[in-house]
Parts: sequence; C-alpha cells; structure tokens
Amino acid sequence: MNIVIFGPPGAGKGTQSNFIANKFQLHQLSTGDLLRKEIKDKTKLGNEISSIINSGNLVSNQIVSDLIEKYISNSIYKDRLIFDGYPRNLSQAKNLNTLLIKYDQQIDMVLKLSVSLKTIVKRISDRKNLEKRADDNEDIAIKRFQMYEKNIDPVISFYKETNLLKVVNGETSISEISNEISRLIEGIKG
Repeated sequence: MNIVIFGPPGAGKGTQSNFIANKFQLHQLSTGDLLRKEIKDKTKLGNEISSIINSGNLVSNQIVSDLIEKYISNSIYKDRLIFDGYPRNLSQAKNLNTLLIKYDQQIDMVLKLSVSLKTIVKRISDRKNLEKRADDNEDIAIKRFQMYEKNIDPVISFYKETNLLKVVNGETSISEISNEISRLIEGIKG
C-alpha cells in the first residue's frame, strides 16, 4: 500500500509517518528529510536547497520530483511507501500520479492532518527547543503555513475526486491521532 500524509509544516506529519511506517512495514519518504540530507551532505544541490528553505520558500517541484523518483523506481519500496509532506501543490500531486503509473503503482489513501496556525506556532516553538532546526522560527512558520494553505486547496480537491482523502483532527494528542490513522488504514486493508 502507498499512502500520502499531508498537513501544514509542524502538523506532526513526521511523527505520524514514522508510526505508520513502523506499524504497517512501510518506508517513510519525507521530502523534508531528503532535502535536509542534501544540505547535510553539502552537495551543490544541498547548498541551493538551504538558501531556498532559509528564506522561507519551498524548493522547486523538479528538485523534489527527482528525489522522489529515486525511491518510486526502486523495487524494494514498491507499494510500501508513505509520502510525508509530498505533494504540496497540484502540480506535485499530478506528477506523483504520473510517477506511480510509470512504475505500476498507485496511492491507496491520502491522510490530511487538520491543524490551526495557533497550534502550529506552539509546536514549532517546542520543536525548535528540542531539535534546533534552522527553519524553525515563528516568522518562517507563519509564512510556510500561509504558503501551504494557499497551495493545498487544489490538492485537497484533486484527492477528494478520487475518494482517497481522509481528514484527521491533528489538534488531538499524538496517540489519539495515531489510533485514528490506524483505524482508517485497517479499514482499507480489510
């Protein structure tokens, strides 16, 4: 099974993706982690990505697509992926569909974590104290939330049309969110 999980930056996608990956033996594919790895490895692409992210912007669809295709094309991960933080816009959603079809796969479920800006700002602040991420500050968090909200509506519509979209209340506790997601996944697994 392939699953997409999305929500604004700081919604808990990484935490929930990790939980799902472990419970259902899937491979977590976090675009954020892929991008941070490029930055950490100090590649030419990593330096470009760092500059874009630190200014509060999102990297181009092409950069993300190339990173994603490496995994979709690998038979080890076939029908065992959870896309964490991707797609972020309609172009990426359509591109993901094209890549999956190219490698004879499909999306089985789309989970949307619904979280308010107020909650996001609090979580980003808490996370900054724990993880010391360069992109974690209130101004960047607000800018990224607004950009996410602007871009995500067409993605929501796209996945609503396929009847794959499930909205999960991301305001509750980590365990309550995990339990709700488990029920949804077990429901489609039969």
